[in-house]
Amino acid sequence: MKIALLQVNTVAGDIAGNAGRIAAGAGEAARHRPDLVVTPELALPGCPPRDLLLEGGFVERSLAVLDDLAADLGGAPPVLVGLAAPNLSGKGRSLFNAAALLRGGAVEATFNKARLSPGIFDEDRYFEPGVPQAFRLAGQTIGVSIGEELLSGIPIGADVVVNLSASPFAAGHHRLREEAFARTAKDLEVAIARANLVGGNDDLVFEGRSFAVSAGGTLLARGAAFEEDVVIVDTARPALRPVSPAGPAPEPDIWGALVLGTRDYARKCGFSSAHLGLSGGIDSSLVAAIAVEALGPENVLGVLLPSPYTSRESIEDAREVAANLGIRAECIPIAPLMEAFDGALEGMFAGLPRDTTEENLQARIRATVLMALANKFGSLLLSTGNKSEAAVGYSTLYGDMAGGLAVIADLSKGMVYRLARWLNTRQPVIPGRVLDKPPSAELRPGQTDQETLPPYDILDAILSLSIEHFESPREIVAAGYPPATVYRVLGMVRRAEFKRRQAPPGLRVTGRAFYTDRRMPIAGKAWWREEG
Repeated sequence: MKIALLQVNTVAGDIAGNAGRIAAGAGEAARHRPDLVVTPELALPGCPPRDLLLEGGFVERSLAVLDDLAADLGGAPPVLVGLAAPNLSGKGRSLFNAAALLRGGAVEATFNKARLSPGIFDEDRYFEPGVPQAFRLAGQTIGVSIGEELLSGIPIGADVVVNLSASPFAAGHHRLREEAFARTAKDLEVAIARANLVGGNDDLVFEGRSFAVSAGGTLLARGAAFEEDVVIVDTARPALRPVSPAGPAPEPDIWGALVLGTRDYARKCGFSSAHLGLSGGIDSSLVAAIAVEALGPENVLGVLLPSPYTSRESIEDAREVAANLGIRAECIPIAPLMEAFDGALEGMFAGLPRDTTEENLQARIRATVLMALANKFGSLLLSTGNKSEAAVGYSTLYGDMAGGLAVIADLSKGMVYRLARWLNTRQPVIPGRVLDKPPSAELRPGQTDQETLPPYDILDAILSLSIEHFESPREIVAAGYPPATVYRVLGMVRRAEFKRRQAPPGLRVTGRAFYTDRRMPIAGKAWWREEG
């Protein structure tokens, strides 16, 4: 059977626009004369639709557009379209996560997701589970599966299974998915063709990479990564040339995800330009490079905001990054603003020593300037903080955390450096001095991050064991990390929860992002302190 997998980039709530994207993809696929065309999960309403599903009239509008789409595709091959369908039984939740079969100009049947996916989509908030279903086409039984829960969602006796999926990107997970689908296909002796969503939607990035595996578990085809594609596969015929395994290096994939996520966040929110504070440090340099790849150098502005503590080298490095990227750079010294704040507060602060209050004011002054530029020019302000800093609260609320999108919020400091070095192998963009100098917020003379934090390699390791691997403090100490450091770091993580809750959306590129996958109380106690 020849199947076309439509790897489309949808927009949540843009029902008519998504229908147009599906129709265009089906038209392109028709040139290959497929037996069936398949879209990703929830392609018509846009994924994830979240509480749009609860708004009055939203589902009804989707169904009306679905009827129009079916009529428009009357002369095309049958199309399976992902959507939210009403549950008319009167039992359970009011909707199904469904796929509609469009054939002969009409909606012929709908098929409901058999097992809801736990986690970031909160599917049990909206949907009722269905039962595995199939239909007949070209003399074969076609099983319909939605999502990744294949083992419980494949109809018995199917000759071919088509899978409508919307799997968010996480570094390295696509290889695991391909292997899991291949094992399932081989175990059940059935070919599987999977259409996966592509595009950035809020904090989530969908990578595409739709694929098909034979009944023997052989990879037959794979779609493009991080771009729209129409993947044609014949489940009865082997690929003309072997499909190569996915590469093991995470940097190109993380780069692709961050670029796509930034581009789509800006585009789908109505921004055509972006700006950021360019400090001469590694984080802002990397974010600037991502923004240029996503939006073009003509649409990115780097803003230098030096204080009296900013080194000459940092200013030089920031200007060199801007020149290497071909972006405009503007310099707005903040010393006069710092003096104005000091004067306004000197009465209230009389007799008190200078401390982090004045340091945080610098970050908040910079944020005020950057947000003023965002308001005046309608530009998207990109925040440049990384995951290591967000974890321990090494950031200033309403200061360097300000922005519309936190581009590298799910990258540890170590990964920031690795991605920057990989980027320089493509084209030298980030000066060697930026990669080599000790990280510093430069909020006072001679300051470095390591005055406050453990070395980043140790910090990142402790954070990974705790946040991504769920290990207890005792287990982390048993792994060889100093007890005092472990408990200090985890205490900082606990106390910084209120900051993370107020941060801008951060692009998810790992399987354990603060903004999506981790839900912790703000007002609470670190339970593990009771152990000792």
